[in-house]
Amino acid sequence: MPERHFLLVDAAALPAVFGKVLEAKELLAAGRAASISAAVQQAGISRSAFYKYKDVVFDAETGRETLTLTATLRDHTGALQKLLSGVSAAGASVVTITQSRPANGTAQVEVTVRTGTMQMSVEEMMRRLARDPDVVEVRRGG
Repeated sequence: MPERHFLLVDAAALPAVFGKVLEAKELLAAGRAASISAAVQQAGISRSAFYKYKDVVFDAETGRETLTLTATLRDHTGALQKLLSGVSAAGASVVTITQSRPANGTAQVEVTVRTGTMQMSVEEMMRRLARDPDVVEVRRGG
């Protein structure tokens, strides 16, 4: 994964969609929207716009970034618990977890995390998570 490069830009200079993505993310994080569909409807953006920008737009004022990790886990007892323990060990806090039903010995898991308190980079956390034998794949995004 290429190293990320950040710019600090006044929100007034950006397209309105970026602010609305932040609004939707805050609605979800605060529990004022029960789903992404509800959050984007309240914020006035499409789901596709939200998914396009959700992992790359965050509020520099609050220092909080939420991102979604998508993992493919082997269908073994404790695999999800080990993944969540790895997220916690990195200092991230879990916001939401969505898991598919296991099929062909694996299950897809999406974990949305808040990274503001992390003790390491997101990339380092992902490398550590990927070392677990029950993790087939881990990547950013949904």
